[in-house]
Amino acid sequence: MKKYPRHPYQDPALKTTTNGTGFFGAAPATAPVFEAPISRRENFLRAARHENPMWVPISYSDLQYRLPNELADERGDKQLGPRFHAPSPVDYTFLDSFGNSWTWCADAHGAMLTPGTKVVEDICDWEKLIKFPNFDDWNFREKAAQFMKNEYDPEKAMHVNIYQGLTEMLVAFLGGYGEGMMALAEEPEACRDFFWRFAQYMTDYFDLLNELYPVDYVTYHDDWGTERDTFFSEKMMEELVYEPTKKIVDHIKGAGKVFELHSCGKIERFFPYISALDIDLVWMQPRANDMQMLKAKYGDKIGFVTPMDGLEIGKTYTDDELVKIVRNNVEKYAPGGGYVPFLRNVDPKETWTVANELYAYSREFYE
Repeated sequence: MKKYPRHPYQDPALKTTTNGTGFFGAAPATAPVFEAPISRRENFLRAARHENPMWVPISYSDLQYRLPNELADERGDKQLGPRFHAPSPVDYTFLDSFGNSWTWCADAHGAMLTPGTKVVEDICDWEKLIKFPNFDDWNFREKAAQFMKNEYDPEKAMHVNIYQGLTEMLVAFLGGYGEGMMALAEEPEACRDFFWRFAQYMTDYFDLLNELYPVDYVTYHDDWGTERDTFFSEKMMEELVYEPTKKIVDHIKGAGKVFELHSCGKIERFFPYISALDIDLVWMQPRANDMQMLKAKYGDKIGFVTPMDGLEIGKTYTDDELVKIVRNNVEKYAPGGGYVPFLRNVDPKETWTVANELYAYSREFYE
């Protein structure tokens, strides 16, 4: 087995790249770029598709992101999503493209539905009250042209985030999770009709972005649970949520893209459906789910995007501690591919150490 070097911090022999999702208040990170026989884009695609990656993808350096609010300029108090790429240090309120009001919570680094917001009182009235946005009203094309001219890097995998999915938007329009779950129970036919219409909107939205960007993979958000259990039952999944979700997944995968589901909560009971949907990657909460059980049971088909076990934001680590954490995670989650750790270090030296060890050790591990 070849041994790969661990380069000292800011080694001038290495190129660097600055990247970062901005999620959870994390600033963009500068990470080393290592010489490799294949591109970082090709390696990511191999990992996501369980096709013999050469190393575990490094989110700092191997991926480039287009987050919702980066896809179009803000229009007055309207924006496509929170300013994740430049998180506000203070709370603020904005309207999404459907007219729902959201409040950015600086302490939580996330947006919550503004209390009192309710576009739809009765889900049976959704067709009369929900106005789907006109894409031409937003300058998607200009923003994409600027990005492709000034920022696009063909060496990196191109990611777009299409944001909120079926059940999340049902909840948003009705004013909260209690209202949304009651609608599923009391008016299943109306909910199902709304889901099918919203699935069509999501496929149209993807088609636009796929026209404007050389998309490699897509993240779709639909939170299905709390940290105790799922919001709704298997029966509701089967009868209401599964088929419209399948329409979205099939459409995006049919275009040759990697499909990633982001879903918060303890969603283990839905993994048979996630597997049947042929979802490539699941971005989920390790603390709420038995990740090693899921890897053992579904890891030959489904990949996992998670923070590294043992790596906490705001805590400092020695180099030896970081090396141990990286190696433990590679040994647990990397076998067979399908592992993309979501790295969120904020200390520049720690970022370098984690990226270097992840690249070198995972190459050694796979070889």
